[in-house]
Amino acid sequence: MDEPLFVYTTFPDEAAAAAVARALVEGGLAACVNLIPGMRSVYAWQGAVEEATEIIGLVKTRRGLEEAVGATIREVHPYETPVVFSIPVGADRQTTAWLMGATGL
Repeated sequence: MDEPLFVYTTFPDEAAAAAVARALVEGGLAACVNLIPGMRSVYAWQGAVEEATEIIGLVKTRRGLEEAVGATIREVHPYETPVVFSIPVGADRQTTAWLMGATGL
């Protein structure tokens, strides 16, 4: 059986976050995407230290869709190099059933 997976990414604004979230859920690649506004990021980019306010995107998906989720994020995302971290997670039976059902299994 496929395993639950979180994919973590960030966005510059609500419109970009909503566009990626909708593409993932409507495409059956994610059961849900939690969008969490108000994160302050300090990061290294092209030899400089940058700061920005971002929105966290936590994608609830399954391991078998990891590559497709990453490809969709990169395709729709406005950043030149969006962050795509995959985090294996455990889930109870009911949550796993919902996740698998919402993502095509």
